[in-house]
Amino acid sequence: MRRDIFQAIADPTRRAIITLIALQAMTPNAIADNFHTTRQAVSKHLRILTECELVKQKQEGREIYYSLEVEKMKEIDKWIEQFRKIWETRFNQLDTVLSSLKKQKK
Repeated sequence: MRRDIFQAIADPTRRAIITLIALQAMTPNAIADNFHTTRQAVSKHLRILTECELVKQKQEGREIYYSLEVEKMKEIDKWIEQFRKIWETRFNQLDTVLSSLKKQKK
């Protein structure tokens, strides 16, 4: 089954993994050390993130390092941007209302 990026980030553990590897590439064992779960469970999350192209693998000797695929994260940001604009407009409207109420009190 092919998952999309929104299914991948729906899980809190996968979001935590993304946060961990955003700063530096990590091995599955290093990632698993940050969770109260098995190495196999972390591997399953990494497989899903890899399928969705949110993380990439790099083989170094016997170790595999996982790092964040920044370009794919931009796809999420682009989708969220439409809502950011809506909320900014609403906050600006609220500012206008609050300013006029403040002026009426004076």
